[in-house]
Amino acid sequence: MTGAPESWRPGASLEVMRRRAGMLQALREWFRERDVLEVETPALSGSAATDPNIDSLRTRIGRRDYFLHTSPEFPMKRLLASGSGDIYQVCRVFRGSESGSRHNPEFTMLEWYRIGTGMSAMMDEVEALVRHLCGPGRSGWPARRITYRDLVLETAGLDPLVATGGQIEAALSEHGVPPPGSGAADRQLLLDLLFSTVVEPGLDPSGPVFVYHFPAEQAALARISPSDPRVAQRFELFLGGMEIANGFHELADAGEQRRRFEADNARRQELGRPLLPLDERLLAALEHGLPDCSGVALGIDRLLMHLTGAEHIRDMLAFDIERA
Repeated sequence: MTGAPESWRPGASLEVMRRRAGMLQALREWFRERDVLEVETPALSGSAATDPNIDSLRTRIGRRDYFLHTSPEFPMKRLLASGSGDIYQVCRVFRGSESGSRHNPEFTMLEWYRIGTGMSAMMDEVEALVRHLCGPGRSGWPARRITYRDLVLETAGLDPLVATGGQIEAALSEHGVPPPGSGAADRQLLLDLLFSTVVEPGLDPSGPVFVYHFPAEQAALARISPSDPRVAQRFELFLGGMEIANGFHELADAGEQRRRFEADNARRQELGRPLLPLDERLLAALEHGLPDCSGVALGIDRLLMHLTGAEHIRDMLAFDIERA
């Protein structure tokens, strides 16, 4: 037997587990009323997320490597391309090298897709659902909406769409954040550091905030804005200064998606990280035709943290990684 003598006990209280169950029931009823179909897709995949900032957990079955999914996004888009219509899923997802007060390598994600819905309308829907799950009496709504550019200008005093690496390093230093050593970081990594250490902590802790139009370099699987190619049609919702949801007006161009996957792998190689197999089935689905849609991933455990005032994600989980 390993671990502390009491490590067999759950970390979450019975009250929290009941609250989680109530939240899951409420969100399922909410989607049922809107005729959004609940689906299930495999947790194991022969491909992996190429995002350099995400570590996929690998396992081996027979002679083949598989990966535990970091999100159900890829197979859900295959369903959309096959004509499923609006869909949602609640599932456990897995990300290696993620541990801390807001991270557990295994956590619960809600992901959903709405056909014929743009970024602004999807933010409306996220707000409606989260307000429903939070219940009456929560102040601060409606959420503030601000572009990534305006938020960084407001908080850190520089324009993230044009700032050089040196200017970002100077802004980090001005806010007491030592930048990485000379030559150790590119502009995008510095922007990520600025956002996480300066901008996010400066968000209103009492009110919800949508941040949208992330830089095009951070588009991930989102479309580039047709009115400003410097930004992507991507948004995030923050509650109490903590990211709760991440949404895209989904990219439907198979060729562009392949280019982004390949660029991710090139970046992984630069960082000394393993190259990952592209999801050719997703690319084939995009080639077949993905309907115009927007999608959102929402962290159930983090939303529970916000609602209960908890400071650590382990208190939201029956058994976190240290008790698994």
